Amino acid sequence: MHEIGMCEGLVELIEQQAGGRAVAAARVRVGARHAVVDEAFGQAFTLAAAGTTVQDAVVELVITPMTVGCRNCGERSESVDTLAVCPGCGDDGVDISGGDELVLESLTFATSGAAGGEVSGVPWHSR
Repeated sequence: MHEIGMCEGLVELIEQQAGGRAVAAARVRVGARHAVVDEAFGQAFTLAAAGTTVQDAVVELVITPMTVGCRNCGERSESVDTLAVCPGCGDDGVDISGGDELVLESLTFATSGAAGGEVSGVPWHSR
């Protein structure tokens, strides 16, 4: 389950960005090539965040597609399937690009009695 390693790095980055503040929510963009399973990611994040300022955060996972270009018919399309084939002709001779990003898009901080603050666009790469 590679999601654990991703989430350990993510929690570390969130804690650095939070500077001791409690985090209410985080939005993470992960490319389809990472083959992240939503449920496994949620469980891994819960384990990695236990006992930290991030432990109560709600994480929104956004999976971004990769571009599939067919060498046979030339069709280009987007897919979140890591075993993509051309949707036009069914050929498996495809070139794949994109869909490899890992980005902490935003954080929302928990506050008592006031609106939470937000930090956006923090690039993050797994180990």
